[in-house]
Amino acid sequence: MAVRQKALKKRLLAKKEQLEAQIKTTPTVSVTNVGYGNHMADDATFAYEQTKELSLQQNVKGLLAQVDRALQRFDQGTYGVCVSCGQCIDAARLRAIAYAPLCITCARSQSR
Repeated sequence: MAVRQKALKKRLLAKKEQLEAQIKTTPTVSVTNVGYGNHMADDATFAYEQTKELSLQQNVKGLLAQVDRALQRFDQGTYGVCVSCGQCIDAARLRAIAYAPLCITCARSQSR
């Protein structure tokens, strides 16, 4: 199991690095001049693109926070343990989603 956990931690660290790089390279969206263009369609396109970019940035930041929490659980020795029920998270689930905080049973009941 220790070999598996080392591989999972390595994947988490790589994912963290990838997400941090993505945040650094994503252009920041400016909120100025919406509604002051020459054409309403241009303004609508700009507003749509702005909303899309903000949503993507929030998604990446949310994933990064989940990865950071998983790395904290590694440091605390609780990685692989469901934060809800305390049962072990299945290894296949951790291979699929290395930052998963919940076992499949708790994840299913939470999504309902």
